[in-house]
Amino acid sequence: MGNWLRWSSLWLALLASGALADSGSEAPPVSPDEMAVMGYYTGDGRDLARYDFNKLTHLIYSFVYLDGNEMAFRDENARASYRRLLALKAQYPHLRVMLALGGWGGCEPCSDVFSSAENRRAFAQSVKTALDEIGGDGLDMDWEYPSIEGHPGHPFKPEDRDNFTALVRQLRATLGQNYLITVAAGGFDEFLQKSLDWQAVTPLINSVNLMSYDLVNGFSTVTGHHTPLYSTERQKQSTDNAVQFLLNAGVPAQKIVIGAAFYSRVWEGVEKGSNGRYQSGKHVPGLRFSQQGAEYREVNGYSVFWDEEAGAAYAYNPEQKRYATFDNPKSVALKTEYAKKLGLGGIMFWELPGDSEEGVLLDAIYSAKTAE
Repeated sequence: MGNWLRWSSLWLALLASGALADSGSEAPPVSPDEMAVMGYYTGDGRDLARYDFNKLTHLIYSFVYLDGNEMAFRDENARASYRRLLALKAQYPHLRVMLALGGWGGCEPCSDVFSSAENRRAFAQSVKTALDEIGGDGLDMDWEYPSIEGHPGHPFKPEDRDNFTALVRQLRATLGQNYLITVAAGGFDEFLQKSLDWQAVTPLINSVNLMSYDLVNGFSTVTGHHTPLYSTERQKQSTDNAVQFLLNAGVPAQKIVIGAAFYSRVWEGVEKGSNGRYQSGKHVPGLRFSQQGAEYREVNGYSVFWDEEAGAAYAYNPEQKRYATFDNPKSVALKTEYAKKLGLGGIMFWELPGDSEEGVLLDAIYSAKTAE
């Protein structure tokens, strides 16, 4: 309970100083008593027997969407899938089950809808109604991205930054302190610098779920590490780069949850220099972690490498000129140890169904979390 006592003392000090006057009271960290392990989930809820939910603290159903100015499920099948996740709480009473709004490609109307105070009120009320009537522990806001370009063709404008703050303020006022509010945040500099008003938003939310993956992505014509722990001479964008930015912006360590990727990013037409790192190439679809062991191996022409400086794994096939970047058990354990060392709120990952049948990545995270 030491972390909780320290947080309570900080909360009382801030309250006494008047620093929280704008938000009423500071929302506590997402998991004050232990390090959070948060898994995003996009399945239909029929494969849940394969996962060990004792190793998770939060399960985030992805995604719900905007229907006009209200939160909505895609269809009745989606609603049924979410109910299957909620049913886990009978066996795993510790598990927090949340809804995520948006995602890549899922927030096209967000800029326009959330520009209006009336729409923000209607949306917040629809979230509360869903959580009260169907069940669940809160909402993860995954708007990709306020104020900067995200999915091609999706509207964005400078005012999104302040409108996002107003949206989160309305959500907290409507949901109260009994429901969680988390924010999925881009792990790259442009998002960190332009998309959110950290000083205004942080007191209102329970965690920043840092998407410290896709740091090289489908729009990148040069390879690199898509989910590295540390920056290198050739690549600034990294988990640590984003964490240090947030800490310097005043985000409490306990409200920062770093991200891991249960999938690879792949490029073809990549020359062999530096085993494919930092070379030109064409992005092509990657693989779930569950598929990587069968593909990235010597018999298929691949060599798997470890970048000590970045704390990241990668693979290269010189004959096919294919380069892959991914998390593996070593890198997710290293990220978990990093979170423990810095006193961060925890680790999250996209996404649970990407793990192997044996749950190798989740097990590596849990083992590192519980190690003395």
